[in-house]
Amino acid sequence: MRLLCNSLAGMLFLLDHVASGVGSDKLSVSVMEGDSVIFHTGVDTNQQEDIKWYFSDTRIAQISGDLSFICTDVQCNEGTERFRDRLKLDHQTGSLTIMNITNTDSGEYKLKIIGITSSIEKAFNVNVKSVPAAERDEVKTNEGESVTLDSGERRKPNDVLTWFFNDTLIARITGDPNKTCTDVQCKDDEERFRDRLKLDHQTGSLTIMNITNTDSGEYKLKISSSSSLSITREKRISVNVIDSGLSSAAVAGIVVVLLAAAALIAGLIYCRPMRSRRAPQHVALLSGVHRHPEVQGQNGITRAQSQTGDRGLESV
Repeated sequence: MRLLCNSLAGMLFLLDHVASGVGSDKLSVSVMEGDSVIFHTGVDTNQQEDIKWYFSDTRIAQISGDLSFICTDVQCNEGTERFRDRLKLDHQTGSLTIMNITNTDSGEYKLKIIGITSSIEKAFNVNVKSVPAAERDEVKTNEGESVTLDSGERRKPNDVLTWFFNDTLIARITGDPNKTCTDVQCKDDEERFRDRLKLDHQTGSLTIMNITNTDSGEYKLKISSSSSLSITREKRISVNVIDSGLSSAAVAGIVVVLLAAAALIAGLIYCRPMRSRRAPQHVALLSGVHRHPEVQGQNGITRAQSQTGDRGLESV
């Protein structure tokens, strides 16, 4: 009898333990159209748990603990192609990534983690905001200008925002000021921007000052939330810097040459009237008329008097 009672007590304890292991959390998040979203499970598949993902109660992804069964989208349900190769399942953690998200992907996503002794349910409510294609795809600017890459939201205290340029870390902002960095502070051998980056600690937006054509490329922002329901949002911005064709030194050289040419032309214009005033004397000399000034010689007789005396002697 005592053995039966102990067995019943053990069964009640086990049922209570299983029931207490069933959890239900919910997190709401807003993202921009074209971004990527990562839903984190917080577990590792080597714990022998089956992980299932649902969108509006339709299974869209699944992975077994022993990795014997893995599926996404149409592989899970024939005829369901809503995401069309935009889903990525992490085989180590079971985390789900939705790439290039659209406004039709708005809705409730559910995660079910089914273990041997317990199960966990989590819900993610996603709101996708539309963005004009011109703003989402590319930012165009001229060399020498400052460009601000907008994060699109106000940073929460526990959010970690990380900026990448062509997959190279260039800036990070966290709740800990000691872990906030830009350019060479983030990576010792990265000095591409050389003190030309500025982070907004309120929004996480990144400003590139005195931008050059070598700064053209893809910039990626990762926003990770630190909570029991973890979501990482990825935003990609393509920056195209238009080359002016002339450096500042070249422009300065052209200005100097133009000023010198203007000074030369002004000098020529100034000298031309002076030459015109000398022209009559020049013509008189060419016609054979010689005008000799009366130059007094050493004996006190002028040149004109000397010539008169010579003519008198000839007449005699």
